[in-house]
Amino acid sequence: MAAPLRIQSDWAQALRKDEGEAWLSCHPPGKPTLYGSLTCQGIGQDGIPEVTASEGFIVNEINKKSIHISCPKENASSMFLAPYTTFSRIHAKSITCLDISSGGGLGVSSSTDGTMKIWQASNGELRRVLEGHVFDVNCCRFFPSGLVVLSGGMDAQLKIWSAEDASCVVTFKGHKGGILDTAIVDRGRNVVSGSRDGTARLWDCGRSACLGVIADCGSSINGVAVGAADNSINLGSPEQTPSEREIGTESKMLLLAREDKKLQCLGLQSRQPASGSSKTVELWGILDHSDFWKAVLEMFLLAPCVHFLRKLQE
Repeated sequence: MAAPLRIQSDWAQALRKDEGEAWLSCHPPGKPTLYGSLTCQGIGQDGIPEVTASEGFIVNEINKKSIHISCPKENASSMFLAPYTTFSRIHAKSITCLDISSGGGLGVSSSTDGTMKIWQASNGELRRVLEGHVFDVNCCRFFPSGLVVLSGGMDAQLKIWSAEDASCVVTFKGHKGGILDTAIVDRGRNVVSGSRDGTARLWDCGRSACLGVIADCGSSINGVAVGAADNSINLGSPEQTPSEREIGTESKMLLLAREDKKLQCLGLQSRQPASGSSKTVELWGILDHSDFWKAVLEMFLLAPCVHFLRKLQE
């Protein structure tokens, strides 16, 4: 597994000043973290800073939009993109989650101030404030239509909102702990939630009802993702006939990221472990030893990230 590199979040701004500095680090699995820094030695005539790295790190390339850094000792390298713009007045407290509508026109973000806000993606102009959760709002995402928002909070409630008038049209109750992440199945007739109570649940949006507990892990579920499985993965067969209210769950796999350092992969309709895996797998053991789990992680994590980065560079 490659060692991940990290960099100071405002590196692009910090390195625009003479002698400006930004920290960076390399995190090899099972080894001590390597720390370093970047220093601006001046600004070139083309407006691009001349940046040097401390011992152990190399600046391979830098331009106005990105910087490429490597750590030769760990054979690790990463490219970091500079933000196109920054919206600093949307929330007063920490931002916990954000999403962009399918058309790219609107953004939604949730915060520890107990609110969600919808804003214009082009300039950060505030459009709607969605209030109704008690305590922190942990997660938010647009439905495929871009007109409806799904949210989950520490109040153990899952809510659906109109992005047009900020009204809360549906509230789901059933979890006994804060909701930490959600996923939307296909066009949004069904949604999935993961909670601190250790359960993942499938919900019927039309009837505001829980269709079942997909998994009961006994450990907090920090992340959930739903994706289509190819023919090489056996998702199992349901023990009972699925409800007619389940729409689009067939041939879908559900990936759960758990507090106890395990990933769990299930057939969304079958509720059975996907073949090629045990019911639970130690997170760090997956990446080096299981081709099955490498494929699963690539499907859920790498493809969306690559797509997002390409959109940023267009």
